[in-house]
Amino acid sequence: MRILVTGGCGFIGSGFVRLALARGAEVVNLDKLTYAGNPANVAEVADHPGYRFVRADIADAEAVREAIEGVDAVVNLAAESHVDRSIMDPAEFIRTDVVGTAVLLAAAREAGVRRFVQVSTDEVYGSIGEGAFRESDPVNPSSPYSASKAGGDLQVLAWHRTYGLDAVITRGSNTYGPRQYPEKLIPLFVTNALDGEPLPVYGDGLQVRDWLHVDDHCEGIWAVMERGRAGEVYNLGGGHEETNLSVTRRILELTGRDESLIRHVADRPGHDRRYALDTAKARGLGWAPRRGFGEGLAETVEWYRAHRDWWEPIKSGAYRAYYEAQYGGR
Repeated sequence: MRILVTGGCGFIGSGFVRLALARGAEVVNLDKLTYAGNPANVAEVADHPGYRFVRADIADAEAVREAIEGVDAVVNLAAESHVDRSIMDPAEFIRTDVVGTAVLLAAAREAGVRRFVQVSTDEVYGSIGEGAFRESDPVNPSSPYSASKAGGDLQVLAWHRTYGLDAVITRGSNTYGPRQYPEKLIPLFVTNALDGEPLPVYGDGLQVRDWLHVDDHCEGIWAVMERGRAGEVYNLGGGHEETNLSVTRRILELTGRDESLIRHVADRPGHDRRYALDTAKARGLGWAPRRGFGEGLAETVEWYRAHRDWWEPIKSGAYRAYYEAQYGGR
């Protein structure tokens, strides 16, 4: 199998690239290399005979048309993905997550690609007080980020129904693990704690998230790519719900810091209170998360502790300017 992976230098994307190559697939990695796209994430496979890198934007129709030639499947992991940045400036989210997805769909149809996999998020459903979202539930996004992802999802379903494109969608819960850009909660708090810096907790910190290890997420995407039914959506959740404040305290314990580093800051606008996913449909494909959250978080902390050379250069320059803009006024 030859797979076009978009966003393959990102956090989840690089994990999927490594998994696909390990399964014997050939991979074309198309990545724009935005601030969150890091070639170091795929350095270990850069010389693999089945791997090719293309630096391009998924909204660039000509570049996509060239990269997609001869591939069997497209796995779309390219996205602007940080809620806080989408609140600051939603335009790039619409360009990549909506327009870029449309460009990919058109190219996939023209090239006769056998399967299109749209990697999405549980955030498209919005917040849920009790129970868990099923794939049949309507989308009700709260942020510009989740709205842009919902827009991409709806296009994928429309292309399946209108043109018969063989397409599936995965919606993953909050994902964590090594190589995650340190703007998301876990890598931000781990790296801040390692440096003895404050941990900015939004509001009361009692927002509930379902945590999924990146390796389990990639395995779920693979299962849906291989065995999912065309035109269907599949939820991928870790089955471990925990409040942001509880996760923060776990991180402090694992890094040997105390709770004096916790800073409760003004909550962000439209902050969803709880996410939860019913994953029975994906489990019916033979997939299930295997990494427990306690084990996975401890391993993640140790990875960041051992790889300062990966994250310290990131947390400077433009990152510091973003960090101050995001948290300085709070």
